[in-house]
Amino acid sequence: MAAPDLPRVLSGIQPTSSSFHLGNYIGALKQWVAMQEGHEVFYFLADLHALTMEPPDPKVLTERSRGAVAQLLAAGVDPERSAVFLQSHVPGHTQLSWIFECLTGYGEASRMTQFKEKMARGSGDRVSVGLLTYPVLQAADILIYQAHYVPVGEDQRQHVELTRDLAQRFNGRYGDTFVVPDAFITPESKKILDLQDPTAKMSKSLPDAGTLNLLDDPAALARKVKRAVTDAGSEIRFDPAGKPGVSNLLVILSAVTDTPIPALEADFDGQGYGALKNAVADAVVAFAEPLSKRVHELLADPAEIDRVLARGAERARPIAEATVRDVYDRVGFVPPADV
Repeated sequence: MAAPDLPRVLSGIQPTSSSFHLGNYIGALKQWVAMQEGHEVFYFLADLHALTMEPPDPKVLTERSRGAVAQLLAAGVDPERSAVFLQSHVPGHTQLSWIFECLTGYGEASRMTQFKEKMARGSGDRVSVGLLTYPVLQAADILIYQAHYVPVGEDQRQHVELTRDLAQRFNGRYGDTFVVPDAFITPESKKILDLQDPTAKMSKSLPDAGTLNLLDDPAALARKVKRAVTDAGSEIRFDPAGKPGVSNLLVILSAVTDTPIPALEADFDGQGYGALKNAVADAVVAFAEPLSKRVHELLADPAEIDRVLARGAERARPIAEATVRDVYDRVGFVPPADV
């Protein structure tokens, strides 16, 4: 367990599919593992957030939640150094969220980019109030642990800014209460793109052909890489604007082999796209295959996964409860009397 004077890190990921994809790993999980060194870390599965769109079948959500934990552990998150828990196991998240909802303007919430994008894709009647208030709950997720840093992708920067605004707003009205956190955004989290549309970030919401799921079988992973969209010309160089497809393949290869991109450019000098795709396919399979095997080993013992979650919640809950007590006192709620 981390020493209490270390800077605190908080991040979460939704269990919205049966498998994380390589973009999740490069943009988030790799940093989660690295930040276990020198930080006090809290990582949660955002099962409450998983209900904001179309809620999944209850059995599916249960399976995905346990599967997500198994993938975190297989990727290198150590439950002895990191508090790994389910959002729904710590009631303080929703208790604090209500306070922040009452400090957030409707216009402020409706201007969130992800809300506007999802509103544009569906009818207003099918978009839940939960989706509107999603960034407010996300702010509560962060602030309840007094986190100093929040490792997120570039697409979540706006939500962290709202979190900072709400912390400062509360502090200004009720006194110094919350740490104002900083977003921790790595260059890699901006760059991992869809294999079929290298102008779009790799995402579970895009067609499967462009997404490298960590639990895909090796043949499927290799096939997707070899069918990846490339660019005009034949030179292999890192140029996100002029050669987004090739640049994306270089980012992937760099991430799974821990090789700097300039070194890869030198290695592939004079070679064609086929050689690059073969190398990426081999490297992705070599990375994902043992991880997938470990995930299935962990899933064979769901009781142990539940024990990991219970231990994580035991570490998270006292901190969350202390924050909620302080906030309730500051806003003027009458504390419950001992009976």
